Amino acid sequence: KARNLLLSEEGIAHRKRRCWDVEAVFGNIKQNMGFKRFMLRGMDKVTTEIGLIAMAHNLRKFSIA
Repeated sequence: KARNLLLSEEGIAHRKRRCWDVEAVFGNIKQNMGFKRFMLRGMDKVTTEIGLIAMAHNLRKFSIA
């Protein structure tokens, strides 16, 4: 079932689109916001830190629009 979904026309289109969408966001965070490494250790703390970074990214996009 999974193979049929992945190899369908809709699945192929979705995978092609995903590559570009995600890389632009991470590139923006790394290059424009200067994020290179996590400052905290532990899964809970890293989850919180990436959440804050994602909020900052979204607020920046919101302020531009």
